[in-house]
Amino acid sequence: MARATQIENRNFLSPTGFKFTLTRTRKVSFFCNEANIPDLNLGIANQPTYLKDIDIPGDKIQFGDFNLRFIVDENLENYMEIQNWMRGLGYPEYLGQFGELAAEDTIKSRFVQKNPNIYSDGTLQVLTSSSIPNFQVVFKDMFPYSLQTLTFDATQTDIQYFTAEVSFKYTMYNVTTLSGTPL
Repeated sequence: MARATQIENRNFLSPTGFKFTLTRTRKVSFFCNEANIPDLNLGIANQPTYLKDIDIPGDKIQFGDFNLRFIVDENLENYMEIQNWMRGLGYPEYLGQFGELAAEDTIKSRFVQKNPNIYSDGTLQVLTSSSIPNFQVVFKDMFPYSLQTLTFDATQTDIQYFTAEVSFKYTMYNVTTLSGTPL
């Protein structure tokens, strides 16, 4: 079967059409208002020759961080889900915090058999220009490593509701159709 030489769908990808779900923290997913498909970097190897060194493709891909911005609810429920997850990973008050995190609902991981609950899978679903789900980016074994501060300021004249940004590391991501077939 011959590949098409022209793009058949002439609609453009909209930056506002997406949904994000995180297996571990469903409350964060509901108020998500900014997300990204992370960058990929392929290392470069250097092949020495007697005339000029030649750059050749490397063999390890580095995945960029996944950043997510969400609107913080009035009771801090979604913010605290992420904060408590991070506190459990870092156990700042007592060593048992990590054990408590690992004892919560078990989330399966391909890469970590012991304490699998420290990771979560996530899915960024991208919508068409008609707001219909089109494809998805599936992240494996995510964990948060940075959560933005919330700054209260009584001098603001306009009310702008809090948004928080969280950054995640993960093992891998794949861009697939809604049924899971690679694009």
